[in-house]
Amino acid sequence: MALTLSHGGPTIYRSPARSRHVLVGTIEGVVSIERDATGPGWRVARRALTDKHIHALLLEPESGTLFAGASHGSIFASSDGGETWEARDKGLTEHNIYSLACARLADGVRVFAGTEPAHLFFSDDLGHRWAELPAFRSVDTSRWTFPAPPNVAHTKHINFHPHDPNTLFVGVEQGGLLKSTDAGKTFRVIPGMDDDVHRTLINPLNPDRVYITTGIGMYVSSDGGKTWEQWTDLGHEIGGYPDLLVLHPRRPELMFVASAQKGPGSWRRDHFAGSRISRSTDGGKTWEVLLNRGLPDRLRTAFEAMCLEDWGESFSLFAATATGEVWCSDDGGEHWNEVVSGLAPISKGNHYAAFVTT
Repeated sequence: MALTLSHGGPTIYRSPARSRHVLVGTIEGVVSIERDATGPGWRVARRALTDKHIHALLLEPESGTLFAGASHGSIFASSDGGETWEARDKGLTEHNIYSLACARLADGVRVFAGTEPAHLFFSDDLGHRWAELPAFRSVDTSRWTFPAPPNVAHTKHINFHPHDPNTLFVGVEQGGLLKSTDAGKTFRVIPGMDDDVHRTLINPLNPDRVYITTGIGMYVSSDGGKTWEQWTDLGHEIGGYPDLLVLHPRRPELMFVASAQKGPGSWRRDHFAGSRISRSTDGGKTWEVLLNRGLPDRLRTAFEAMCLEDWGESFSLFAATATGEVWCSDDGGEHWNEVVSGLAPISKGNHYAAFVTT
């Protein structure tokens, strides 16, 4: 199967065998990279939508339809593995797409799209028609904002309860975490963490354990979101600005986080993110920074996308940067290689601009 690697799309996959194709969302479209048939290397196989800044990629598993959500460019779909694409945005009233996700509900597959300004849309026919979920904005939105101009909040991440796809968690950056238990008909705000919400991750074997990465560290709930504890902070060794967080779906105590040393405000000033990837084997209680494994520590650039593929025998990790590199480990994070470089930046918004040198 093909994997997608993007800032605002799914991040955890289960496959019968190690995938040979990865579609990467860059500021210059979708880049398909492939493993070499006769060796361990990778190559760029195809490029598409090269005039679009792709925030989110989604592979809907039942139909095989690929979706690409673009910054100020709407939504595109491909039914042939990314060879050709068509616009599918009828009914969208916002076209700056930040996040994509899908779930199988009782009546079929539903695709969700989050935007800037922060709205939430859905499609029940693979993107041919979209409608807004107005309840998403029925909560108090007066504090929904964003530090960088134009100071408009966005719907950054969408995730689902592992045993109940009608229950979804949606993060607004910045604005907090919202939860729906009826597939988006109603929403309520989940308090207890910093409102700069990045990702929601749920333990599939113990759904009461919920993780949130934020702009000031990681929060964890052991009771399904009723109460929260802050497990890492601005001074933690993993980095004070954790964003990308994945776990092994069959061994969920095994987790990986990509974090910058400080937030994007400092990147723009210092042209340095100090990014690192860390691993936990005890469900996030303790973390080990992955040093001396082929992966440089304290990267100047920022990791802007990461995914994990469980393929039975082992599992692979992919991480992509705001300066256009893709890193891969095929042995569970023990050893890493830079498999592709020279791509256009993989970047949320204009994060990449902090690392452009003249």
